[in-house]
Amino acid sequence: MNTGNTKTTCISGCSNATGSSCRLDVITPLAKKINCLDVKRIADICVNEIPQLISTKLASLYILDENSDILHLEKNNHPFLINNIVSLNQNPPSPMVAAVRSQELLIIDDVETHKTPKITNAQRSFAKNYTSETCVIAPLICHGRVVGVLNLSDKTDGPGFTEEEIAIVELFRQLIGASIGNISLFEKTQRQAKTDGLTGMLNHRTFYETLDAELRRAQRYGGRLSIIMADVDNLKPINDNYGHRAGDMAIKQIARRIGACIRQIDMAARYGGDEFSIILPNTSLADAAVVAERMVNLVKSTPMIWEQNKIDLSISVGVGQYDGESGSGDVARATDQALYAAKQAGKGRVYIFDPATATK
Repeated sequence: MNTGNTKTTCISGCSNATGSSCRLDVITPLAKKINCLDVKRIADICVNEIPQLISTKLASLYILDENSDILHLEKNNHPFLINNIVSLNQNPPSPMVAAVRSQELLIIDDVETHKTPKITNAQRSFAKNYTSETCVIAPLICHGRVVGVLNLSDKTDGPGFTEEEIAIVELFRQLIGASIGNISLFEKTQRQAKTDGLTGMLNHRTFYETLDAELRRAQRYGGRLSIIMADVDNLKPINDNYGHRAGDMAIKQIARRIGACIRQIDMAARYGGDEFSIILPNTSLADAAVVAERMVNLVKSTPMIWEQNKIDLSISVGVGQYDGESGSGDVARATDQALYAAKQAGKGRVYIFDPATATK
């Protein structure tokens, strides 16, 4: 790191006593740009602008999926192939995985002579593609947790990194980590606002928002749209005999079994306390009835075990279809009529809505 009155040239090309004010002119706007909820914008800065601050040619940004312990490549500027995913369960760990586990900045001035951690050729699948032995591996930290990794390599203006350059990387890895953590928190909050806390399904409000959108799509393109409404049978006796925690578990397990019967494009919601609604785009009434029968049979054939008690579960189901003119409220009410008819007929069965009468 340059000190005293030594004259240096900053990254913008001008000269001054220390170079620090010119670096601040670049660092401050970048720091402000990074403070956002746009991961693509952050990735662009990581790959296109931060490397210029420490005179490196190559950069890559990985985002950590904590559920799977896998780093996913978000963006890079490498002219050659690099790993799209990196598992944190490697043994022995790669330098990137070792840095994530330690949460410490890993500065490598020479891969060949680096001692901690020791890096072997077997750990460097793409070593031949780099023109220098220098790199920085920067775990991105938010509230004491790693949320990603920024890799910077191939230094262009010297054999190693200066103290000033290391300080810049240390600053930005904290700023980038905070922004990525905020994005994750924002997305989680958005999901929670749209989903039911017990089942993870869409909530009542989001169901109607989704149904309105699908109806508009069907009106525009002429597609078919079917609706299934299901109600848990005999939930009150479960609550009375085993407690409300058992009743919640029954709702949760039925929700899972409903989810197992539908496609990825179908949308399931917890419509009310013990009632579910499923939107099936591009589905005929006959096909929707098949799905409904599958739900009824799966729920009936798999009892719930609660505190060593086997509890039989059952649902009643109504099926309806968008007729080309109805609004979302009309479609839901029509399907609900079929559900009511199924409940009245003895539960544990499927009814299909008919405008004249609800018939099985």
